[in-house]
Amino acid sequence: MLPKITFGLIVLNGEPFTRYNLRALYPYAHEIIVVEGASPKAAHVATADGHSIDGTVDIVRRFMADEDPEHKIILVTAEDDGHPNGFWPGEKDQQSQAYARRATGDWLWQIDIDEFYLPEDMQNVCGFLASHPQTTCLTFNAYHFWGGFDYLVEGGLFINHNFQGEPWGAYRRLFRWAPGLQYLTHRPPTLGDATGNDITARQKRNLTRHPYGMPVRMYHYTNLFPKQVIPKGAYYAGLGQKDVRQKFERFDTQLDEQSGLRIYSHYGTYNWLQRFDGQHPPVIEHLRADLKTGQIAIPMRQTNDIEQLLASQTYRRTTAFLQQIELLREHYRTIQRIVRRFATRQVARFLPRAIMRRLPVHMQTKLAHIRGTLQ
Repeated sequence: MLPKITFGLIVLNGEPFTRYNLRALYPYAHEIIVVEGASPKAAHVATADGHSIDGTVDIVRRFMADEDPEHKIILVTAEDDGHPNGFWPGEKDQQSQAYARRATGDWLWQIDIDEFYLPEDMQNVCGFLASHPQTTCLTFNAYHFWGGFDYLVEGGLFINHNFQGEPWGAYRRLFRWAPGLQYLTHRPPTLGDATGNDITARQKRNLTRHPYGMPVRMYHYTNLFPKQVIPKGAYYAGLGQKDVRQKFERFDTQLDEQSGLRIYSHYGTYNWLQRFDGQHPPVIEHLRADLKTGQIAIPMRQTNDIEQLLASQTYRRTTAFLQQIELLREHYRTIQRIVRRFATRQVARFLPRAIMRRLPVHMQTKLAHIRGTLQ
C-alpha cells in the first residue's frame, strides 16, 4: 500500500513540463496541489491579473478533465486564496503555504515543475516512508541540466551550505505532515509545529549521500530553454541579486574556456559543464520525442560551444582541478561549522547566568535555547 503523499507544486509558465510532471507524479500521489501564479516581482512574465502567459492554467485544467480519473489534482490560484488582483504576495512563501494548508496526506513532497525522478526511485522512496514513519524530512541531491538534455552543470554552488540550507547539494523536499504543522519558509523549505518552532531537522535523512540501498536523485531540468531561463534574470534582479541576473541573461551567449568555468558564480564558486550519459525519466524521454517531432515548438539553446568545451583537454583538466578545490573548500567550511557549533554549546553549558544577562537579547535567547536542549 502506497503512503499518502501530497505533492505540492508552485508553477508560473511551466511549459513544456506541466503535463509530463503531472503524469509522472500521478501513480504515487494521494493528491497533487498545483499553486499557479506570479508574485509581484514576476509581473514581467505574467498576465495583467497575475497568471502564466504560456497557457499553464489551461493545461492543468485540461489534465484534470482528461487524465485525472481519481480527482487527485487541485488547482489553486491567488484569487482562491484571497488575493483578488491575481498576484501572490511575497516571494514564494505564500504559495508553498497555500498547498501546505490544503494538504491531507501523511507526507508533503515539495516539487518544482521542472523536477523529475526515475519511477524506480519513486517506488523506493515510497517503500522507505512506509518502513521509516519516524522520519520528518528527506533530502535529495540532484542532477542539474544546463543548455540541453545531455549536459550537467557541476561545481561549488551545489555543495554549498548556503544554497538550499543543507550542505553538499542536498535539497529539502519531503516532509512528515500532520494537522497542526505549518510551512514556515520556502528558502530553504522549513516546517514548524503549532508554535512556529522549526522541526525540519528532526530525524532527517538523505537518500543520496546515505542511500540505504537506494541512491535517489532529483533530475532538475532548470536551465534548458531560453524562454525558461532568460526571464529569470529580471526576477532575481528584482530581488536585488544582480550577479545572478547576469548569469541568466548570458545563457544564450557563446561560452569560452573562461566563462565555461563560471556557469554559476554564487558565493564565489566555480561551476562548469560535463556530459550526462545516464538515463532520463521516461516522461522526459517522451518530452524529448515530442520536441523532435514538432508536437512541442519551443526553441532550444545552440550547443556547439558546449561541445567544443567538452572536447577541450584543457577544459577537462581545469575542471578536474577545480573540483578538488571546491571539495576542499567545502570540507573546510564544514569543519568551521562543527567547531563553531561545539564552541557555542560549551559557552551555553558553562557561561554563568550573571554574564549571560549582559549579552544582547538575541544572544541570550539563542544560548538559553541551546542550554535547554542540553539538559
